[in-house]
Amino acid sequence: MIETEADTRANRIDPVLREAGWGVVEGSHVARELTIAPGRIMGGGQRGVTLSADYVLSYRGRQLAVVEAKKVSLGHTTGVGQAKDYAARLQTRMAYATNGLGWYQIDMHTGAEGDLTLPFPGPLDLWHRCYPEGNDWRDRFGAVPFETGGGKWQPRYYQHNAITAVLEAIAKGDQRILLTLATGTGKTSIAFQIAWKLFQASWNLTRDPVRRPRILFLADRNILADQAYNAFNAFPPDALVRISPDEIRKQGKVPKNANIFFTIFQTFMTGEGEFRFEGYEKDFFDLIIIDECHRGGAKDESTWRGILEHFSPAVQLGLTATPKRDANADTYRYFGEPVYTYALKEGIGDGFLTPFKVRQMASTMDTYTFSDDDEVISGEIDRDREYTEADFNTKLIIDEREQSRVQEFMDQIDQRQKTLVFCATQDHAARVRNFINQIKSNPDPHYCERVTADDGKLGEQHLREFQDNEKSLPTILTTSQKLSTGVDARNIRNIVLLRPIKSMIEFKQIIGRGTRTFDGKYFFTIYDFVKAYEHFNDPGWDGEPLPPDGPRVTGGPRVPPGGDPTPPEGPEPLSAEKIVVKLADGKDRKIIYIAATTYFSHDGRPITAQEFMAQLFGDLTTLVTDEDELRAIWSDPVRREAFVQRLTEMGYDPDRLDDMRRLIDAPNSDIFDVLAYIRFTLAPLARSDRAEAARERGLSGYEEEMRAFLDYVLQAYETHGIDELAPRKIADFLRIRYGGTNDAKRRLGDVETIRQAFIGIQGHLFSV
Repeated sequence: MIETEADTRANRIDPVLREAGWGVVEGSHVARELTIAPGRIMGGGQRGVTLSADYVLSYRGRQLAVVEAKKVSLGHTTGVGQAKDYAARLQTRMAYATNGLGWYQIDMHTGAEGDLTLPFPGPLDLWHRCYPEGNDWRDRFGAVPFETGGGKWQPRYYQHNAITAVLEAIAKGDQRILLTLATGTGKTSIAFQIAWKLFQASWNLTRDPVRRPRILFLADRNILADQAYNAFNAFPPDALVRISPDEIRKQGKVPKNANIFFTIFQTFMTGEGEFRFEGYEKDFFDLIIIDECHRGGAKDESTWRGILEHFSPAVQLGLTATPKRDANADTYRYFGEPVYTYALKEGIGDGFLTPFKVRQMASTMDTYTFSDDDEVISGEIDRDREYTEADFNTKLIIDEREQSRVQEFMDQIDQRQKTLVFCATQDHAARVRNFINQIKSNPDPHYCERVTADDGKLGEQHLREFQDNEKSLPTILTTSQKLSTGVDARNIRNIVLLRPIKSMIEFKQIIGRGTRTFDGKYFFTIYDFVKAYEHFNDPGWDGEPLPPDGPRVTGGPRVPPGGDPTPPEGPEPLSAEKIVVKLADGKDRKIIYIAATTYFSHDGRPITAQEFMAQLFGDLTTLVTDEDELRAIWSDPVRREAFVQRLTEMGYDPDRLDDMRRLIDAPNSDIFDVLAYIRFTLAPLARSDRAEAARERGLSGYEEEMRAFLDYVLQAYETHGIDELAPRKIADFLRIRYGGTNDAKRRLGDVETIRQAFIGIQGHLFSV
């Protein structure tokens, strides 16, 4: 009897771990087949390769080792590569590979590796190896389990890493700590778990053994503070308090009788921009959590700095979504390098964040020079000047141009999907809102709303309704700067850019609005009217988008990296009178839009469509040697599916291959034709031509009923494509055409006969 990997685990590996005390010694835990990452989200609800560790060994709340198992017939070092990969992701000190007979160990810190002589190290042995220096706070934090809401929430691997890294820094006495995690990865949940462990462990800076900590959660907007307050609802009600200026005035004092305090930084400011801290001593708070600290929280001139300096005795934890750049270098200078980083590209690759497509909406009026047939309504136009994107809607207003842009993206999007539109100014956001509501298909007057600083509490209400996934209205929000951060709306499907994006930080913040996952959401689309995609040229870019439809359009100046991050939105400054121009009659109808494509190489570099095809050609040369081999693969459903899966793992998922069909001007052809064209320069054929050839060559040998059935299959292939020829589709065809398998067998023959005919006709499809 052949021993399977499951047998090896049960009969050879489990006893060794149990004998060493894993899962037996109090405080130790063995997680089996632990899912690390679900795999990249792809079209049609499919996922990339799931990463799963065979064993993860934990002690005192810390993950210490990964064990990768292989069946006994394989070498004991076969799983070394996987063990190292999983250990690096989980940040365990030790990694092990075994087939149950031999054991191989790797120390991920020192790089030492080699065969292990049993017995396997027990929990205490590994603990002392990982943490040779004792720390009472580390032990106390480890004794507090995560708050999982009765098992409803389990930390993802990077969340576990982030929480552990912060607690370790606090245990060592660090005063300033920074976490850098991409938008949508759950920074508030991480902050909650950190606060939960500190609270339950009675950690505080005075080392009072019974006093619970006093923690301040500091945001820059009420809606962010409210979101955090609601996320901490597992704490006892009397442990939480929302610091409100209105309540302070009403009560005549600041609230102190709580443990977790939530507020915005404006609470600590007077109307004249001075700081006020009446009632809170400098050492009142043990920990301050600063949300979105990259918004200037550590800049010398920032209002945040005054607050942090006043409460300087407190441990200060900064949360940011943006890696270190010139524009936020002060943040990193203040807090130091992050104790843990999880990038946007990692989140998309792991499948915790949603991929995106970019549609580059170049037009024939991306710049403007005055002509005598246009009319100046107000202001003074410079007749010789070429006005650029930076001038539109700040210095120069041409409503017909904006109406044209609105019409273009409204024609392209599914108008039922939630959409954010970023505009140049608050006035621009109002005009775009009006244009959208004038042409929308939904009759509801609240279909599109503006959310800016000027909209105040009403705007906040529109945002809360937009964030509610149970509500469909408002469906579109227009804004200028207010919604570039902190919008926790999971089902955003479209982001429209109608204003220049000044910095990489702001660009990544805006893209982060769409990355949160939602059932049935396989990607979101960025409609880029302002060449923001040029930020992808920056070597600091780390979020790989999916390519959209259409040919690539190149050109235009490269946007330099850096620049100031988006400032908090406030009243727009008074400036010179804006120039308002009315285009000549019919001129707006001559504005033409050209959809372009952003492609990315294996290493994340933006490349042209031609470079992308050259990359695919190179990869295909390693997979198929000649035309006959490709035809044989494509004619066999099992081999074909394995081949497509291999292409997907290499970065050529079905969406990308569909784009290639359009690039070679073969939109109605099979993916086979894309591959054959790129690899062997074979002229593509339409699916209808392939189906007709298969009818002529492949049906004559069958009885009439089988010919009719196969013709039905070919019709489905013509209409819907290669997925109709997957083996799993046979049952669907039989049910739809004959009502079920039993009736089909009476008319066509046994199941094997049907299957062979189904596969056989495919050989004729791809022999042409």
